Amino acid sequence: MTVTKMSWRPQYRSSKFRNVYGKVANREHCFDGIPITKNVHDNHFCAVNARFLAIVTESAGGGSFLVIPLEQTGRIEPNYPKVCGHQGNVLDIKWNPFIDNIIASCSEDTSVRIWEIPEGGLKRNMTEALLELHGHSRRVGLVEWHPTTNNILFSAGYDYKVLIWNLDVGEPVKMIDCHSDVILCMSFNTDGSLLTTTCKDKKLRVIEPRSGRVLQEANCKNHRVNRVVFLGNMKRLLTTGVSRWNTRQIALWDQEDLSMPLIEEEIDGLSGLLFPFYDADTHMLYLAGKGDGNIRYYEISTEKPFLSYLMEFRSPAPQKGLGVMPKHGLDVSACEVFRFYKLVTLKGLIEPISMIVPRRSDSYQEDIYPMTPGTEPALTPDEWLGGMNRDPVLMSLKEGYKKSSKMVFKAPIKEKKSVVVNGIDLLENVPPRTENELLRMFFRQLKNLRNNPKNC
Repeated sequence: MTVTKMSWRPQYRSSKFRNVYGKVANREHCFDGIPITKNVHDNHFCAVNARFLAIVTESAGGGSFLVIPLEQTGRIEPNYPKVCGHQGNVLDIKWNPFIDNIIASCSEDTSVRIWEIPEGGLKRNMTEALLELHGHSRRVGLVEWHPTTNNILFSAGYDYKVLIWNLDVGEPVKMIDCHSDVILCMSFNTDGSLLTTTCKDKKLRVIEPRSGRVLQEANCKNHRVNRVVFLGNMKRLLTTGVSRWNTRQIALWDQEDLSMPLIEEEIDGLSGLLFPFYDADTHMLYLAGKGDGNIRYYEISTEKPFLSYLMEFRSPAPQKGLGVMPKHGLDVSACEVFRFYKLVTLKGLIEPISMIVPRRSDSYQEDIYPMTPGTEPALTPDEWLGGMNRDPVLMSLKEGYKKSSKMVFKAPIKEKKSVVVNGIDLLENVPPRTENELLRMFFRQLKNLRNNPKNC
C-alpha cells in the first residue's frame, strides 16, 4: 500500500462546514482564578458535561480537583471547596456519560475513585468517595467510560495493564495484559466493541476488550504514535505522533489493516503533543497542540483525499489541555457544533470556545444536528460482559437536548481483600520497574550513602 503525502494547499469544495469559526466566550462567561495543576503528565486535566466543569488543581499533600456548576462563571474564590480524597496527584478525570453527577478520577496513589457530586455543586471539601477501586500496582494514568454500557469503566496504569471494572459489583472483571510499556491513550469505536490503544513501545493496537485479544497491531517506528481516536463508523483510526525527523504528524489508518497508514501528513516542527478530537455527527476533526494557542480543523470523508483542511482558530494564549462539551450540552440556537473548555495555566483561566456554523436563519438546522448519542445506556454491564454489542441510544437535539438522565448510581458494599483477575493477584503482581524509576532509586540510594557513610 502506498502512503499518500497530503498537500497543505486548501481544496475549495462544497461543504457546509467550510466557514466554521471559533468564538471565545466573554470574560464574564469564563472561569477565573483557578490554580490549574502544573503536572507535566500528558493529559487534559479537565472534564465537562452539560451541568459541571471539573479541573485538576495544584494541591499540597495529595491530589484534588474542582467541580464547578457551569452557570457559576466568573472569579472562583481561593477557598472554593474541592474533591480531595486522593493521596497522590490526580492524573485523569472523566464524567459518567449517563449520570451527570458521577465522575471517575485516577491518581498516582494507584487508585481509581468514583465520586457523586451533590445537586448545585460542592458546599464543602469532599474526601469520601462513593467507591474506591484498587487493582493497579502502580500509578493510574487514564480512565475511560464505556460509550454504550452503564457502569463499565476502563483504567490504564503504569503497570502496563488495562483493567475493566464492573461498578455494579465494584470489582475488576477483566484484565488486558498485552502491552509492554506505559499506555498513552485509549479510544473506543461507536458501540464499544473495539478498543484501540497507543503505547510507549511505539505500537498501535486494536483490541477486543472482553477477551483481551489483539486483532491488529502496527509497529510505528517511522510515525511514533502518541494519541489515537476512532473515526465513528468509518472503520478508520486517526493517530497523532512524531515523524523520524521529529516533526508533528497525523496518520490515517484502516482499522482492519494496520500494515501501513492510508495517509500521513506533517503538521509543523513544534514539540507539544497533538490532541485529536473527532465529531462523528459533522465528520470534523480538531487538532489542538499542548502549549499551542491554535486549533486546526478538518473534514473527513471515506474517499480520497480523506482529510480536507478547513480553517484554524487562533489565540495568543497557550493551552495546557482542553475539555469537550457533550453534544446534548451545546447551544443549538446559535448553530454551535462543538465546544472546547481551554485551560490557560498562566492566567488561571478556563475559556469556553464555541465552534459555530454561520447561518442566517434562527430555526433549528437539522442538516448539522443529526440524531446523536444521548444520555441513556444501550446495555447493562452483564449484557455487555456476556458478549452483546449495541449501538448508542440516539436522541434528537431539537426536542431532547435539555433533558437530564434519571439514572442513579448505587455503590456496592465492599470489603478490602486481594484482587484476583485471570488467576493473578493484581496487588501482589508488581511489574518490572521502568528505566526512569530505576535511575531515581539509584540516585536516592546514592544520596543516602553520602548522608550516612557508615552504611557503606
